Amino acid sequence: MKDILAELEDRRSEARLGGGQKRIDAQHGRGKLTARERIELLLDADSFEEFDMFVSHRCTDFGMEDNQPAGDGVITGWGTINGRQVYVFSQDFTVLGGSVSATHAQKICKIQDMAVQNGAPIIGLNDSGGARIQEGVDALAGYAEIFQRNIMASGVVPQISVIMGPCAGGAVYSPAMTDFIFMVKDTSYMFVTGPDVVKTVTNEVVTAEELGGASTHTKKSSVADGAFENDVEALAEVRRLVDFLPLNNREKAPVRPFFDEPARIETSLDTLIPDNPNQPYDMKELIHKVADEGDFYEIQEDYAGNIITGFIRLEGQTVGVVANQPMVLAGCLDIDSSRKAARFVRFCDCFEIPILTLVDVPGFLPGTSQEYGGVIKHGAKLLFAYGEATVPKVTLITRKAYGGAYDVMASKHLRGDFNYAWPTAEIAVMGAKGATEIIHRADLGDADKIAAHTADYEDRFANPFVAAERGFIDEVIQPKSTRRRVARAFASLRNKKLENPWKKHDNIPL
Repeated sequence: MKDILAELEDRRSEARLGGGQKRIDAQHGRGKLTARERIELLLDADSFEEFDMFVSHRCTDFGMEDNQPAGDGVITGWGTINGRQVYVFSQDFTVLGGSVSATHAQKICKIQDMAVQNGAPIIGLNDSGGARIQEGVDALAGYAEIFQRNIMASGVVPQISVIMGPCAGGAVYSPAMTDFIFMVKDTSYMFVTGPDVVKTVTNEVVTAEELGGASTHTKKSSVADGAFENDVEALAEVRRLVDFLPLNNREKAPVRPFFDEPARIETSLDTLIPDNPNQPYDMKELIHKVADEGDFYEIQEDYAGNIITGFIRLEGQTVGVVANQPMVLAGCLDIDSSRKAARFVRFCDCFEIPILTLVDVPGFLPGTSQEYGGVIKHGAKLLFAYGEATVPKVTLITRKAYGGAYDVMASKHLRGDFNYAWPTAEIAVMGAKGATEIIHRADLGDADKIAAHTADYEDRFANPFVAAERGFIDEVIQPKSTRRRVARAFASLRNKKLENPWKKHDNIPL
């Protein structure tokens, strides 16, 4: 018996070493943690239960039968984050470059299946050289099996990908179908074709970092939702995100203890809106002052800054926030911001997370580049996302809500539950100057008349009361009482029940 137990421990020790001490040192030398170190940081202490530690590949071509490391380059299992169950896989770059074989893929598929069956999030720590070339089509089949499970899990359990090294070729499509992608600056990259292929085909000379680094994907492509300085920070932020999310689509997000008075009055909000209607202000100030303890977890902070997305808590309960940002492009909606917000709204609706929308939008960004780029369809994505969402929706208009953008931003007409406005709100088809020049085109040559008409238009329409008279605004509220009014609104909606007509699935304007 003792011999068998000793052999078990020897095998475990060998498996835990991965590709050996030399490769572990090389991994550390690149500023990266090992696959096991990452799991230890991500999960609660001593909570990890590993599966398939001794699985090895079955390839016998190209001398591979003489190199069969235990675990086959990926560590899989489950554990807890702040006491709540999650499933995790962590690719081990020290073992055959973390390359994906048929058995490597089977290990990942196994925990994906278990996560869906047991209703717990899936977190993938990606650090892989791609498909194992020695296995050819078997490796590609393994990737496709993973992709299919990503699709089946979508909207059922949260899926989070952390890119902590290379992720190239077909490997990028698994993270691309997950709900959130985080990257590590300077050590991770994603691309479909690498710099060498790009140079061969297009003659473009580009580095891996420029082509698919963290900066590229958080600022230009919007593929990634956030980038962090190192592995430790990235894993800490994933733990923080998981705390905001439900375990699956049949459960509510966790309610956390809070020490912030729900009826807190913020007198500074009474002066947040500048007297000059063209002067910007920082919408994040409002978000922080509404949130419990001022805590705001922003998603895609570096992309499409004219709209803000992220999570706060109100009375300890998770709320998704979508807000126009007057500091960037005057808060206009455009292609990028519409896509960003639409995806976020759909995620919240998948997982029963209520949505708070803060509106200061002068319209859609004009120009040929927007029209040629399909702003009509992209804007419709956001419109569609809000209209189909059945979760509690509370909207607050702080200043401008002009034209079609007023409709799109969770208006009463898109089944908004509570639609509030500050006294500074201006709800109209367009700004006073533009409207006056159209209505009173005959007086364009007379500056005094145009000025008088403009002043008259502002008096009549540059306020929230016309919309309130129609019932499109439920209440005009004092800015300082925003936290109390919004918190009470969401509290009243906790038992909301709303279902869309039966359909196989919708056909969102992709």
